[in-house]
Amino acid sequence: MASPQTPYEAVLHAARDVTRLDCAFDAEMLGTALLGSVYAIAETDRETAVREFVSGFLAATARRRSAAATTIRSVFAALVPDAEGTAKVRPGAATPAWAGQLGRVRLTGAWCYGDVYGDQTSYLATFAYDDEEAGGPEHALVALVDHNIGITKDIFVGGPAGRVVEQARDLCTADELTWFREEDPARMRAEVTRHLAITDDLGELPAEGSLGTDRALAGARLALLPAGAAATPPTPPEVDRTALVRAFLASPEATRFGLDTIAGDDLASLHFCLSLLLDHAASFPDGDPMRWSPMVAELFLLDWVHRRAVLDMDDAAMLPRVLRAWAAYAARQRSLPARAAAETDRVIEELVGEFARLYSTGERRSPATAAVAQLMADGVDPDDPAALDAWIEANRDRLTDT
Repeated sequence: MASPQTPYEAVLHAARDVTRLDCAFDAEMLGTALLGSVYAIAETDRETAVREFVSGFLAATARRRSAAATTIRSVFAALVPDAEGTAKVRPGAATPAWAGQLGRVRLTGAWCYGDVYGDQTSYLATFAYDDEEAGGPEHALVALVDHNIGITKDIFVGGPAGRVVEQARDLCTADELTWFREEDPARMRAEVTRHLAITDDLGELPAEGSLGTDRALAGARLALLPAGAAATPPTPPEVDRTALVRAFLASPEATRFGLDTIAGDDLASLHFCLSLLLDHAASFPDGDPMRWSPMVAELFLLDWVHRRAVLDMDDAAMLPRVLRAWAAYAARQRSLPARAAAETDRVIEELVGEFARLYSTGERRSPATAAVAQLMADGVDPDDPAALDAWIEANRDRLTDT
């Protein structure tokens, strides 16, 4: 048998048994998985890529009359209703009876849950078909929003809906470092959609999870939720750094870690370390200097600071201690459970060895940071234009190679 010649033919071949499925939900799961391959290979604006593929598919298969072709056309039209040509899709004579239930679901509940640190929020909504027998079981949509990287990191559509909700609620009830509550469906739609728009334009998708395969069906379900005010990224708070640092240095946490008595040359290193903590916090979408967690501490110590800053030995020796004190102070300011603060402190202590290794090897320095580090190692004063120009000229080949 000859191989399919076009992507559309390949999809028709993959969907050849769609009419044998038992219900609309199974067909929608098949359809979203097929469109997931289009979503995954698109380099940018994946939502548009899927919509354009469906438009092309509907145009290319307009004259197909087989039961499988007419059925998968109906499935795609339900999943991506804003694609061109969906209004012209009509069920064929041999289309399964369940095709009339495609996309015909109603919202039955909405919740959200997450960690007390504010790293991630999962949004959960459940849906039921108008006709459960033909449509399929009540099912859940779960969307994981990662606030550290500002994207919808994963999506899951499946069931049984009641079990998904129960497991999430029980997990959060048993762990004081998590929370669970009912959610406004309009807010869920706005937040997940806003972060999905960023995900859709990533050069590389998160490696794990069902984001790609479930994306089309998740989008169709989100579109059924009430529309509220358009969600906009939060405006980072205005931070009075001087006042913030002054309050911290007067805190019991600064005293506990011996930062309140630092003087002389070490004082400049202390304030440099504090400025790095504030700069790192400002790099997140929320810009909250008090949001520190084990994950945020790891991102800071093992990645960000090596790419963005040049530390001398005194800075490197002091930074983990300053971070421990600041994270403890921030946890108290946010009224986090004692266990949450203790866990962040424990993780920072565990990261110190790897932080020191990365500092000594310089393997995670950005090209710009590496150049500045080399400049300082060569004894060049960055504030001396003549000396700086001479150093750049002498190292031009090496800088170009980098």
